[in-house]
Amino acid sequence: MASAFGSGAGSSGAVFSVGVFCGSRPGSNPVYAAAAETLGTGLGRRSWRLVYGGGDVGLMGTVARSAMAAGATVLGVIPQRLLDREVGKRDITELHVTRNMFDRKEQLIDESDAFVALPGGLGTLDEILDAVTLRQLGYHDKPILLVDIDGFWRRVRVVLEHFVAEAFADASVLALCELVPDVPGTLARLEGIARGR
Repeated sequence: MASAFGSGAGSSGAVFSVGVFCGSRPGSNPVYAAAAETLGTGLGRRSWRLVYGGGDVGLMGTVARSAMAAGATVLGVIPQRLLDREVGKRDITELHVTRNMFDRKEQLIDESDAFVALPGGLGTLDEILDAVTLRQLGYHDKPILLVDIDGFWRRVRVVLEHFVAEAFADASVLALCELVPDVPGTLARLEGIARGR
């Protein structure tokens, strides 16, 4: 495994790599799956690499299938425990199997040049908070975009503002992740990031 945070293919390779955090369930609103499909297709059409949690279920499976269909290289990173449950997507470009969730997150962060969060549950929130905290501490300086479909991630911003208001964080934490209203806006933002790296 690459050493921690910043020396993997995503940070040094020629291909722009987008780490996508999202749910292993489809969610209650069909707009979430549509957004995952649009994002995956957009990554493939731009010849970017998708880095994601390696699942073949929920929004994870949708974004991976869409990216592959549009010609993207796809790296999945999944713990052995989840692969054993047959939720892993084996027909992608590359599948890394890790010992546990901690190793998985390290690889996801290391292999990506930027992060995008679609709707999801506890695992997605955990990945976002890890990426945000590590950025705050200077382990990486990779952009983190939260696709705020129908206001899905707005409450995360409210929590961060609460931390600031209660003096548990400086106001600078509010700039560590960005709310983007939709997938087209996210892809446009990623284009700017890719040009500037």
